[in-house]
Amino acid sequence: MQTGKQLAVRETPIPGFRVIDLPVHGDNRGWFKENWQREKQLALGLPDFGPVQNNISFNATAGVTRGIHAEPWDKYISVASGRVFGAWVDLREGPSFGATFSIEIDPSIAVFVPRGVGNAFQALEEDTAYSYLVNAHWSAEAQGEYTFLNLADPTAAIAWPIPLEQAELSDKDRAHPMLADVTPMPPRRTLVIGANGQLGRALQALWADRHDVDFVGRDRVDLARPASLDGIRWSAYDTIVNAAGYTAVDDAESPEGRRDAWAVNATGPARLAAVAAEHRLTLVHVSSDYVFDDCEGERDEQDALGPLGVYAQTKAAGDLAVAAAPMHYIVRTSWVVGEGRNFVSTMASLARRGVEPQVVDDQIGRLTFASELARAIDHLLSVGAPHGLYNVSNGGDAVSWATIARRVFELAGSDPAKVSPVSTEDYFASKSGVAPRPRHSALRLEKLEATGFAPRDQFAMLEEYVRSLPGG
Repeated sequence: MQTGKQLAVRETPIPGFRVIDLPVHGDNRGWFKENWQREKQLALGLPDFGPVQNNISFNATAGVTRGIHAEPWDKYISVASGRVFGAWVDLREGPSFGATFSIEIDPSIAVFVPRGVGNAFQALEEDTAYSYLVNAHWSAEAQGEYTFLNLADPTAAIAWPIPLEQAELSDKDRAHPMLADVTPMPPRRTLVIGANGQLGRALQALWADRHDVDFVGRDRVDLARPASLDGIRWSAYDTIVNAAGYTAVDDAESPEGRRDAWAVNATGPARLAAVAAEHRLTLVHVSSDYVFDDCEGERDEQDALGPLGVYAQTKAAGDLAVAAAPMHYIVRTSWVVGEGRNFVSTMASLARRGVEPQVVDDQIGRLTFASELARAIDHLLSVGAPHGLYNVSNGGDAVSWATIARRVFELAGSDPAKVSPVSTEDYFASKSGVAPRPRHSALRLEKLEATGFAPRDQFAMLEEYVRSLPGG
């Protein structure tokens, strides 16, 4: 055992599998070490894997050999007494499947084993004990997700210090399959809630070639009914995308609408945040420009919330709840346009029918096409951007709804002068139960752009969208 080490983390040929050198302080009485020191080891690049269970394996004689087992959780393993020979084989689905690594471990060495990497240990001394921290509780159900490999697999070709024919093995371990017969452990999946909305359909189109995404509609998960989340096997997932939302802005001002809006936009996301925290999942949640008041200028991620109506208040409450999840992306967006009925499709229909509408010209912002919002979510997840709040919209100059309507009329082959500008007050003067709208909805995009994402210009996408509509 080396006692003069500095704390360090070493990479290995198996992606995500790390060897940790541990300082051991000894004298004539024995020794002491900091076996797991979260702050120091995170600073050296180990993941914050959140252990929830500590197990100890005692091996009475040299030659006891266990494995090769790949469990559906991460592990941090170290020796308390004696020495072991450790061998690992990547049994995860992907290009590193079959990669191997081995090392002798004494109390001055620990290893971090990612989910799906098979591990095996051979005790090299009597009375050898090693401990392992895991970030999920063992259960009979979880045991059904294990993947196994035979200790004698010729492809892995592990050089056991004590030959297996002289070692102590269980009959169960002797019966494990060879690598050619192993079904790789699949990656954890992504769950998209609200799959039938504008964003949900855009994500379905973007991720059509992915086999690790589950899309569920309101018939399966209804955030207004928290019990609909019960029964989901969260251990199968590492990411939740909440594309669901109550978006009937004016209806939310009614007693029934108020209850529904709070249930879907606030209580539901709070429940998802709790699930994400408990199971260490990444939670993606969609926010809205409505969380702001009428202050002028473009909004950045640090601006104070000032929701004006019930819908806005529920969205703000949902944002605050989701922010409590340790790994979250809140994507705040504005003026979403996607598949189905929306402002742009309505204006195009009016233009082609010869209707001359009045459109407000004192609400300023940018369009966000649902496909662009989906692309931004995919980007944040793919590049591993720092968790937090990001403004997301299309790029270009901030304009009014009336300006957008005129452009739609022009693209639809109608005279843009048929669109008459009107103030918000005049437009809603004869209507009751109308929710207040923020006058300035343009979002600053510098934080999103700093991650490497380049938002497409709203008018370039507007032209493509209008031409894709029936009759376009």
